[in-house]
Amino acid sequence: MTVVAAIDCGTNSTRLLVSDGGRTVERLMRITRLGFGVDATGRLAPDAIERTVNVLREYRAVMDRSGVSRVRMTATSAARDAENRDEFFDAAEAVVGVRPELLSGDDEGRLSFAGATADLDPTRGPFLVVDIGGGSTEFVVGEGGAPPWGVVSIDVGCVRLTEKFLHADPPSAEELSQAISVVYAHLEDVERELPGIKDAATFVGLAGTVTTVAAVEIGLPEYDRDRIHHFVLRRAAAEDVFRTLATERRVDRIHNPGLEQARADVIVGGTAILVAIMRRLDLNECLVSEADILDGLAASLA
Repeated sequence: MTVVAAIDCGTNSTRLLVSDGGRTVERLMRITRLGFGVDATGRLAPDAIERTVNVLREYRAVMDRSGVSRVRMTATSAARDAENRDEFFDAAEAVVGVRPELLSGDDEGRLSFAGATADLDPTRGPFLVVDIGGGSTEFVVGEGGAPPWGVVSIDVGCVRLTEKFLHADPPSAEELSQAISVVYAHLEDVERELPGIKDAATFVGLAGTVTTVAAVEIGLPEYDRDRIHHFVLRRAAAEDVFRTLATERRVDRIHNPGLEQARADVIVGGTAILVAIMRRLDLNECLVSEADILDGLAASLA
């Protein structure tokens, strides 16, 4: 079998999947905050580039030990917005050996949809797959095992929303209301551009915000992929987690089982996006998926 690797350099985290014939050999995630401040400055900060490249150096060692022969590395929202992205791309290529591919929002959504629906029963479709990232959120609708009907990407993510609107600790009621209103405004565009969204039978949520909310709801003392993957998160439970996290100071928030400390400063923004989506689209439950863009990338190599 050919051992392949997929790397996703996102706004908030940098992740690796090593796969051998569809079997997961290694799956790693490090919060590197590549997109810190990029919404305000239009540039990737030198220390953010350094953090991310250091993690890529770690991943290169993992790939070497695993006998990886093919690699696909992508960059998404933060790199799309940064005028100095080539500085990061040059450094990343020097470490990994391949240059990051700059994905459009549509490309990102299609790969996420392919990864998330690959192990789902097609009879549960059509699917609405939503990938809440650090800098953007993708909405994809379609049947499993086929190209999606449509993709919409909006410039709203947990890092971007936090940096723009959530400044107090804990966020004030006014800040939270403004943040949710901004998400609602974007969702009007999503509904207009993606009419098939109302036909979806199953809502599938991806990425760190969604899996963290699920982990907090379950009360996981430590990460357990098997308990998170395909957990059904009810809207009432998501709202409850949102109320808890949004009313706690960061120093208290970090003690919630299931919440990684490095994500504590942006989880309120991410959860605001999730609950706003469920409210606006009247979605009663979310099928949480740990299969996402990495799985789509790995499948494209295999």
